[in-house]
Amino acid sequence: MTIEVRQVCHPEAVSRFSTEELRRHFLIEELFVPGQVKLTYSHIDRLVVGGATPGAEPLTLESHKQIGSPNFLDRRELGVVNLGGAGRVHTDGQVHELAPRDALYVAMGIREVRFESAEPEQPAKFYLISTPAHARFDTVKIGLDRARRVDLGDAANGNVRTIYQMIHPEVCRSAQLVLGMTQLKPGSMWNTMPAHVHDRRSEVYVYFDMKPDTRVFHFMGEPDETKHLVVANEQAILSPGWSIHSGVGTSNYTFVWAMGGDNQDFTDMDMVPMDALR
Repeated sequence: MTIEVRQVCHPEAVSRFSTEELRRHFLIEELFVPGQVKLTYSHIDRLVVGGATPGAEPLTLESHKQIGSPNFLDRRELGVVNLGGAGRVHTDGQVHELAPRDALYVAMGIREVRFESAEPEQPAKFYLISTPAHARFDTVKIGLDRARRVDLGDAANGNVRTIYQMIHPEVCRSAQLVLGMTQLKPGSMWNTMPAHVHDRRSEVYVYFDMKPDTRVFHFMGEPDETKHLVVANEQAILSPGWSIHSGVGTSNYTFVWAMGGDNQDFTDMDMVPMDALR
């Protein structure tokens, strides 16, 4: 297992970042490495983001000096979304079968988490997002059929999309982690515009379901000092509370969004008028 550490960046400093600096601090370019658990520890709300890609042998989620406890989930909770082939997650003896796009909430206090591919030739790709936790709830599997579905957008604005709220107060109890998946329909490219910020919680996007030559232009930064990052398939963006987070693709795509912070209210956001963007 490998873990990279990312420090917090002040928005005044970010306004002067080059493209390379933006990518180094906010873009996670590689999540899924065959036969490895690869993690990034961000000091933005102490989020841990990563991927587990088991082949013929299972992989175990281990603790690390940065985590600061004997077991990874002693004081944390974990969201898992399978973006690859069928697989299974073992949690203290329980086995959870995860088909593509299934999610799993793993409770604080679970001592052993092990990842396995059903067919090594078509490996599972377990996307991982972890936040600190203050209480233990139930470990729960959430498929798209169990998620809270919200249909938004219209073709005239190129943003017809379905939001699946998966780790969400109306679906699955958690300490602070909120997670879902947004699918854009063919012919739609925009998500979340007009833009918004939510200073009370940070967010992570992982873009996937993209062809090799598809790119998403992800807009970030303070509303009056915007930047952009060009994002490829299965890459993730760290979004601090002061930053907008909106994207437009060269084709339709899907993304998993996850949040951690002071509250779990999905609608708690500060909208940014279009004429305020710079």
